[in-house]
Amino acid sequence: MRIAFHTLLLLALVFCLHAHGAEAGKKKVLFLFQSKGFQHETVKKTAQYPNSLAGHILTEIGQKSGVFDVECTDDGSVITPEKLKDLDLLFFYTTGPLPVRENFPAIQEWIKSGKGFCGTHSATDTLGDFKPYFELIGGTFAGHPWGDGSKITVTNHDPQHPVVKMFEAEFTHKDEIYVFKNYDPKSVRVLMSLNMIKTEKKEKMYVPLTWVKEYGQGRVFYTSLGHGIPVWKDAKYQEHLLGGIKWALKLEQGSATPNPELQAAETAKSMLAATIGRPDRKPAEIIPALQKLAETDKPSAEAIIAELKKQSEELDKQKKDIEEILQKAGK
Repeated sequence: MRIAFHTLLLLALVFCLHAHGAEAGKKKVLFLFQSKGFQHETVKKTAQYPNSLAGHILTEIGQKSGVFDVECTDDGSVITPEKLKDLDLLFFYTTGPLPVRENFPAIQEWIKSGKGFCGTHSATDTLGDFKPYFELIGGTFAGHPWGDGSKITVTNHDPQHPVVKMFEAEFTHKDEIYVFKNYDPKSVRVLMSLNMIKTEKKEKMYVPLTWVKEYGQGRVFYTSLGHGIPVWKDAKYQEHLLGGIKWALKLEQGSATPNPELQAAETAKSMLAATIGRPDRKPAEIIPALQKLAETDKPSAEAIIAELKKQSEELDKQKKDIEEILQKAGK
Protein backbone atom coordinates (compact mmCIF):
# COMPACT_ATOMS: atom_id res chain seq x y z
CA MET A 1 0.00 0.00 0.00
CA ARG A 2 2.88 2.36 0.91
CA ILE A 3 4.51 1.74 -2.51
CA ALA A 4 1.23 2.36 -4.31
CA PHE A 5 0.73 5.61 -2.36
CA HIS A 6 4.25 6.82 -3.17
CA THR A 7 3.70 5.93 -6.85
CA LEU A 8 0.47 7.90 -6.97
CA LEU A 9 2.11 10.84 -5.23
CA LEU A 10 5.00 10.80 -7.71
CA LEU A 11 2.60 10.66 -10.68
CA ALA A 12 0.61 13.56 -9.24
CA LEU A 13 3.77 15.64 -8.87
CA VAL A 14 4.87 14.85 -12.43
CA PHE A 15 1.42 15.82 -13.74
CA CYS A 16 1.46 19.12 -11.85
CA LEU A 17 4.93 19.96 -13.07
CA HIS A 18 3.97 19.10 -16.64
CA ALA A 19 0.80 21.20 -16.48
CA HIS A 20 2.69 24.12 -14.97
CA GLY A 21 5.37 23.82 -17.61
CA ALA A 22 2.76 23.82 -20.40
CA GLU A 23 1.23 27.00 -19.05
CA ALA A 24 4.64 28.58 -18.57
CA GLY A 25 5.48 27.78 -22.19
CA LYS A 26 2.56 29.75 -23.59
CA LYS A 27 3.47 32.97 -25.38
CA LYS A 28 2.31 36.34 -24.11
CA VAL A 29 0.48 38.65 -26.50
CA LEU A 30 -0.56 42.23 -25.82
CA PHE A 31 -3.59 43.23 -27.90
CA LEU A 32 -3.93 47.00 -28.32
CA PHE A 33 -7.35 48.15 -29.57
CA GLN A 34 -7.06 51.88 -28.91
CA SER A 35 -8.88 54.20 -31.34
CA LYS A 36 -7.64 57.76 -31.65
CA GLY A 37 -9.46 58.12 -34.96
CA PHE A 38 -12.39 56.16 -36.41
CA GLN A 39 -13.56 53.44 -34.02
CA HIS A 40 -14.62 50.14 -35.54
CA GLU A 41 -17.57 48.24 -34.09
CA THR A 42 -15.28 45.29 -33.46
CA VAL A 43 -13.15 47.24 -30.97
CA LYS A 44 -15.91 49.02 -29.04
CA LYS A 45 -16.23 48.13 -25.37
CA THR A 46 -19.61 46.67 -24.44
CA ALA A 47 -21.16 45.05 -21.38
CA GLN A 48 -20.82 41.68 -23.09
CA TYR A 49 -17.30 42.34 -24.37
CA PRO A 50 -15.47 44.75 -22.01
CA ASN A 51 -12.26 44.15 -23.95
CA SER A 52 -14.09 44.47 -27.30
CA LEU A 53 -15.37 41.71 -29.55
CA ALA A 54 -12.00 41.53 -31.30
CA GLY A 55 -10.21 41.17 -27.97
CA HIS A 56 -12.65 38.45 -26.91
CA ILE A 57 -12.16 36.51 -30.15
CA LEU A 58 -8.37 36.86 -30.06
CA THR A 59 -8.35 35.64 -26.45
CA GLU A 60 -10.47 32.63 -27.46
CA ILE A 61 -8.11 31.84 -30.34
CA GLY A 62 -5.20 31.82 -27.92
CA GLN A 63 -7.02 29.64 -25.40
CA LYS A 64 -8.33 27.11 -27.91
CA SER A 65 -4.99 26.79 -29.68
CA GLY A 66 -3.05 26.58 -26.43
CA VAL A 67 -0.36 28.74 -28.06
CA PHE A 68 -0.70 32.10 -26.31
CA ASP A 69 -2.42 34.17 -23.65
CA VAL A 70 -3.77 37.61 -24.45
CA GLU A 71 -3.75 40.79 -22.41
CA CYS A 72 -6.10 43.41 -23.88
CA THR A 73 -5.74 47.16 -23.50
CA ASP A 74 -7.01 50.35 -25.12
CA ASP A 75 -4.14 52.41 -23.75
CA GLY A 76 -0.95 52.42 -25.81
CA SER A 77 0.97 54.20 -23.06
CA VAL A 78 1.26 50.91 -21.16
CA ILE A 79 3.76 49.67 -23.77
CA THR A 80 6.92 50.61 -21.90
CA PRO A 81 10.40 49.06 -21.97
CA GLU A 82 9.56 47.30 -18.69
CA LYS A 83 6.27 45.96 -20.07
CA LEU A 84 7.95 44.62 -23.19
CA LYS A 85 10.19 42.36 -21.09
CA ASP A 86 7.13 40.25 -20.27
CA LEU A 87 5.80 40.00 -23.84
CA ASP A 88 6.44 37.94 -26.95
CA LEU A 89 4.20 39.73 -29.43
CA LEU A 90 2.31 43.00 -29.96
CA PHE A 91 -0.96 42.91 -31.88
CA PHE A 92 -2.49 46.21 -33.08
CA TYR A 93 -6.08 46.85 -34.21
CA THR A 94 -5.86 50.60 -33.79
CA THR A 95 -6.42 54.01 -35.38
CA GLY A 96 -4.89 57.45 -35.14
CA PRO A 97 -2.01 59.05 -33.22
CA LEU A 98 -1.37 56.49 -30.50
CA PRO A 99 0.64 57.44 -27.38
CA VAL A 100 3.56 55.14 -28.25
CA ARG A 101 6.04 57.50 -29.90
CA GLU A 102 8.07 58.11 -26.75
CA ASN A 103 8.66 54.40 -26.28
CA PHE A 104 8.82 53.49 -29.96
CA PRO A 105 12.63 53.14 -30.10
CA ALA A 106 12.30 50.51 -27.36
CA ILE A 107 9.52 48.80 -29.32
CA GLN A 108 11.71 48.73 -32.43
CA GLU A 109 14.67 47.23 -30.60
CA TRP A 110 12.42 44.72 -28.87
CA ILE A 111 11.02 43.46 -32.20
CA LYS A 112 14.47 43.45 -33.84
CA SER A 113 15.73 41.28 -31.00
CA GLY A 114 13.46 38.48 -32.23
CA LYS A 115 9.92 39.32 -31.09
CA GLY A 116 6.73 39.53 -33.13
CA PHE A 117 4.41 42.29 -34.34
CA CYS A 118 0.99 41.76 -35.92
CA GLY A 119 -1.53 44.23 -37.26
CA THR A 120 -4.96 43.85 -38.74
CA HIS A 121 -7.02 46.20 -40.91
CA SER A 122 -6.77 49.70 -39.42
CA ALA A 123 -3.36 49.09 -37.86
CA THR A 124 -2.19 50.84 -41.04
CA ASP A 125 -4.59 53.73 -40.28
CA THR A 126 -2.39 54.46 -37.28
CA LEU A 127 0.48 56.93 -36.79
CA GLY A 128 0.24 57.81 -40.46
CA ASP A 129 2.76 60.64 -40.20
CA PHE A 130 5.25 58.66 -38.11
CA LYS A 131 7.87 57.14 -40.41
CA PRO A 132 9.34 54.62 -37.93
CA TYR A 133 5.89 53.08 -37.51
CA PHE A 134 4.83 52.84 -41.15
CA GLU A 135 8.26 51.49 -42.06
CA LEU A 136 7.69 48.80 -39.44
CA ILE A 137 4.20 47.75 -40.51
CA GLY A 138 4.78 48.28 -44.24
CA GLY A 139 2.35 51.01 -45.32
CA THR A 140 -0.20 53.70 -44.48
CA PHE A 141 -3.95 53.80 -45.12
CA ALA A 142 -4.80 55.94 -48.16
CA GLY A 143 -8.50 55.21 -48.62
CA HIS A 144 -10.95 52.35 -49.13
CA PRO A 145 -12.48 52.37 -52.64
CA TRP A 146 -14.22 49.14 -51.66
CA GLY A 147 -16.50 50.00 -48.71
CA ASP A 148 -17.77 47.73 -45.96
CA GLY A 149 -19.26 44.54 -47.34
CA SER A 150 -17.84 44.96 -50.84
CA LYS A 151 -17.45 41.68 -52.68
CA ILE A 152 -13.97 41.11 -54.02
CA THR A 153 -11.98 38.22 -55.43
CA VAL A 154 -8.72 37.41 -53.69
CA THR A 155 -5.64 35.77 -55.17
CA ASN A 156 -3.63 33.69 -52.71
CA HIS A 157 -0.08 33.74 -54.05
CA ASP A 158 1.40 31.23 -51.60
CA PRO A 159 -1.26 28.67 -50.50
CA GLN A 160 1.34 26.60 -48.63
CA HIS A 161 2.44 29.48 -46.41
CA PRO A 162 1.22 29.01 -42.80
CA VAL A 163 -0.28 32.51 -42.75
CA VAL A 164 -2.65 31.86 -45.69
CA LYS A 165 -2.81 28.06 -46.06
CA MET A 166 -6.41 28.05 -44.79
CA PHE A 167 -7.54 29.89 -47.92
CA GLU A 168 -7.98 28.58 -51.45
CA ALA A 169 -5.74 29.80 -54.27
CA GLU A 170 -8.63 32.05 -55.30
CA PHE A 171 -11.74 32.96 -53.31
CA THR A 172 -14.38 35.65 -52.90
CA HIS A 173 -14.58 37.79 -49.78
CA LYS A 174 -16.72 40.63 -48.40
CA ASP A 175 -14.94 43.39 -46.50
CA GLU A 176 -13.75 46.98 -46.55
CA ILE A 177 -10.58 47.07 -48.62
CA TYR A 178 -7.75 49.52 -48.09
CA VAL A 179 -5.26 51.02 -50.50
CA PHE A 180 -1.90 52.28 -49.24
CA LYS A 181 0.74 54.96 -49.40
CA ASN A 182 4.25 54.82 -47.86
CA TYR A 183 4.33 51.28 -49.24
CA ASP A 184 7.57 49.73 -50.50
CA PRO A 185 7.08 46.48 -52.48
CA LYS A 186 10.77 45.67 -51.98
CA SER A 187 10.35 45.43 -48.21
CA VAL A 188 7.49 42.92 -47.93
CA ARG A 189 6.42 39.51 -49.15
CA VAL A 190 2.82 39.80 -50.34
CA LEU A 191 0.83 36.64 -49.72
CA MET A 192 -2.60 37.77 -50.96
CA SER A 193 -3.79 40.48 -53.36
CA LEU A 194 -7.07 41.75 -54.71
CA ASN A 195 -7.78 40.11 -58.07
CA MET A 196 -8.81 43.13 -60.13
CA ILE A 197 -9.77 41.02 -63.14
CA LYS A 198 -12.48 39.16 -61.22
CA THR A 199 -13.59 41.95 -58.88
CA GLU A 200 -16.60 43.92 -60.13
CA LYS A 201 -15.41 47.37 -59.05
CA LYS A 202 -12.14 47.98 -60.87
CA GLU A 203 -9.57 50.64 -60.06
CA LYS A 204 -6.26 51.46 -61.75
CA MET A 205 -4.13 50.31 -58.87
CA TYR A 206 -2.50 47.28 -57.30
CA VAL A 207 -4.00 46.28 -53.94
CA PRO A 208 -1.98 44.01 -51.64
CA LEU A 209 -4.09 42.47 -48.87
CA THR A 210 -1.75 40.43 -46.69
CA TRP A 211 1.99 40.58 -46.28
CA VAL A 212 4.85 39.49 -44.02
CA LYS A 213 8.33 40.87 -43.47
CA GLU A 214 11.40 40.43 -41.34
CA TYR A 215 12.41 43.23 -39.00
CA GLY A 216 15.88 42.58 -37.67
CA GLN A 217 15.57 39.17 -36.04
CA GLY A 218 11.85 39.75 -35.52
CA ARG A 219 8.83 39.14 -37.73
CA VAL A 220 5.92 41.32 -38.85
CA PHE A 221 2.54 40.09 -40.14
CA TYR A 222 -0.18 42.39 -41.49
CA THR A 223 -3.58 41.70 -43.03
CA SER A 224 -5.90 44.45 -44.19
CA LEU A 225 -8.89 42.12 -43.86
CA GLY A 226 -11.04 42.48 -40.77
CA HIS A 227 -13.22 45.60 -40.89
CA GLY A 228 -16.51 44.26 -39.60
CA ILE A 229 -18.02 41.83 -37.12
CA PRO A 230 -18.96 39.17 -39.74
CA VAL A 231 -15.31 38.89 -40.81
CA TRP A 232 -14.07 38.55 -37.23
CA LYS A 233 -16.62 35.81 -36.57
CA ASP A 234 -15.56 33.89 -39.67
CA ALA A 235 -13.69 30.67 -38.83
CA LYS A 236 -11.19 30.99 -41.69
CA TYR A 237 -10.36 34.56 -40.75
CA GLN A 238 -9.69 33.39 -37.20
CA GLU A 239 -7.42 30.66 -38.60
CA HIS A 240 -5.72 33.38 -40.62
CA LEU A 241 -4.99 35.40 -37.48
CA LEU A 242 -3.72 32.31 -35.66
CA GLY A 243 -1.49 31.45 -38.60
CA GLY A 244 -0.08 34.98 -38.66
CA ILE A 245 0.56 35.02 -34.93
CA LYS A 246 2.23 31.61 -34.92
CA TRP A 247 4.41 32.64 -37.85
CA ALA A 248 5.37 35.92 -36.14
CA LEU A 249 6.22 33.95 -32.98
CA LYS A 250 8.45 31.66 -35.09
CA LEU A 251 6.31 28.65 -34.23
CA GLU A 252 5.66 28.16 -37.96
CA GLN A 253 8.07 28.57 -40.82
CA GLY A 254 7.32 30.38 -44.06
CA SER A 255 9.26 32.69 -46.34
CA ALA A 256 9.39 36.44 -45.77
CA THR A 257 11.57 37.08 -48.82
CA PRO A 258 10.21 40.18 -50.60
CA ASN A 259 8.55 39.50 -53.97
CA PRO A 260 8.54 42.81 -55.88
CA GLU A 261 8.56 41.01 -59.25
CA LEU A 262 5.27 39.28 -58.44
CA GLN A 263 3.83 42.58 -57.26
CA ALA A 264 4.92 44.31 -60.47
CA ALA A 265 3.16 41.62 -62.52
CA GLU A 266 0.01 42.01 -60.40
CA THR A 267 0.19 45.77 -60.89
CA ALA A 268 0.24 45.33 -64.67
CA LYS A 269 -2.75 42.99 -64.51
CA SER A 270 -4.68 45.40 -62.30
CA MET A 271 -4.01 48.33 -64.60
CA LEU A 272 -5.16 46.33 -67.62
CA ALA A 273 -8.22 44.97 -65.86
CA ALA A 274 -9.24 48.48 -64.83
CA THR A 275 -9.44 49.53 -68.48
CA ILE A 276 -12.39 47.19 -68.99
CA GLY A 277 -15.51 49.22 -69.64
CA ARG A 278 -13.72 52.57 -69.49
CA PRO A 279 -14.48 55.01 -72.29
CA ASP A 280 -10.97 56.46 -72.05
CA ARG A 281 -9.17 53.21 -72.73
CA LYS A 282 -6.69 53.41 -75.58
CA PRO A 283 -6.07 50.29 -77.72
CA ALA A 284 -2.58 51.55 -78.56
CA GLU A 285 -1.71 51.25 -74.86
CA ILE A 286 -3.70 48.12 -74.06
CA ILE A 287 -2.57 45.83 -76.88
CA PRO A 288 1.22 45.97 -76.19
CA ALA A 289 0.57 45.53 -72.46
CA LEU A 290 -1.65 42.51 -73.14
CA GLN A 291 0.98 41.00 -75.42
CA LYS A 292 3.61 41.38 -72.71
CA LEU A 293 1.29 39.91 -70.06
CA ALA A 294 0.47 36.94 -72.30
CA GLU A 295 4.15 36.01 -72.40
CA THR A 296 4.26 35.47 -68.63
CA ASP A 297 0.64 34.88 -67.62
CA LYS A 298 -1.48 33.66 -70.52
CA PRO A 299 -4.61 32.81 -68.43
CA SER A 300 -4.80 36.36 -67.03
CA ALA A 301 -4.33 37.87 -70.47
CA GLU A 302 -7.09 35.63 -71.87
CA ALA A 303 -9.42 36.60 -69.03
CA ILE A 304 -8.87 40.31 -69.71
CA ILE A 305 -9.38 39.80 -73.47
CA ALA A 306 -12.63 37.93 -72.77
CA GLU A 307 -13.89 40.79 -70.60
CA LEU A 308 -12.91 43.37 -73.21
CA LYS A 309 -14.66 41.34 -75.91
CA LYS A 310 -17.78 41.07 -73.77
CA GLN A 311 -17.77 44.83 -73.21
CA SER A 312 -17.30 45.45 -76.92
CA GLU A 313 -20.21 43.17 -77.83
CA GLU A 314 -22.46 44.89 -75.29
CA LEU A 315 -21.51 48.32 -76.65
CA ASP A 316 -22.20 47.13 -80.21
CA LYS A 317 -25.61 45.84 -79.13
CA GLN A 318 -26.44 49.11 -77.39
CA LYS A 319 -25.38 51.01 -80.50
CA LYS A 320 -27.67 48.87 -82.69
CA ASP A 321 -30.58 49.28 -80.27
CA ILE A 322 -30.14 53.05 -80.30
CA GLU A 323 -30.02 53.10 -84.10
CA GLU A 324 -33.26 51.08 -84.29
CA ILE A 325 -34.98 53.44 -81.86
CA LEU A 326 -33.86 56.45 -83.88
CA GLN A 327 -35.02 54.84 -87.12
CA LYS A 328 -38.45 54.08 -85.67
CA ALA A 329 -38.70 57.57 -84.22
CA GLY A 330 -37.92 59.02 -87.63
CA LYS A 331 -40.80 57.23 -89.36
